[in-house]
Amino acid sequence: MTTLEINLPDSLAQEAKDAGLLTQEAIESMLREQLRKQAGERLRAMWERMPREELTPEIEQEIVEEVRAVRAERRNQKLR
Repeated sequence: MTTLEINLPDSLAQEAKDAGLLTQEAIESMLREQLRKQAGERLRAMWERMPREELTPEIEQEIVEEVRAVRAERRNQKLR
């Protein structure tokens, strides 16, 4: 387990505390959700960079495998 210390503006910290967002569980949930979103954005960016006519079955399979790996990692993190 890693311990972090962050500095927030007082008003933001108080609002977040009042909303229950400064608990370990809430912060972990928010970070996991953001990581999931970023993984999706990277996949979309990769997809957009690839010209449609060059999307071979091999490249398509690579994308499918990457999606499966991200999903498996997410499942494993939920089990911890």
